[in-house]
Amino acid sequence: MVRIRGVVLPDKKQAVYALTLIYGIGFALAKKILSQAKIEPNKKVDQFSEDELKKIINILDKEYNVEGDLREKINSNIKALRDVGSYRGVRHIKNLPVRGQRTRSNARTKRGKRKTVGALKKEAWAKVEQSTQKAATKTK
Repeated sequence: MVRIRGVVLPDKKQAVYALTLIYGIGFALAKKILSQAKIEPNKKVDQFSEDELKKIINILDKEYNVEGDLREKINSNIKALRDVGSYRGVRHIKNLPVRGQRTRSNARTKRGKRKTVGALKKEAWAKVEQSTQKAATKTK
């Protein structure tokens, strides 16, 4: 069981794919890190020696923001946009898409479940009418 930056890497995976589990490292960056550390990309994680692990950790510490540091940096950038009152900051505040996507027909992931306004289906409308009729007969 190998732990890098608080992330447990699965033993049976190849090094290239295991490194992508760390937030901020994609496939291309994982290959680049392994080539800098002079480690075979197809090597399994459980076959790493202590020296190879130390090389990877040193490269990550010196050159790249990953995991918690990267999350903090991103959140501080978003907070700065909000504080300045920029267009992107306002979109973050309103929980809407930031990068120019349309919101009329899409953006369900960002905006959440649909909230129907105004229109009722026939069955729902019939229930509303029945309840108002019952209320009217009780008052008589």
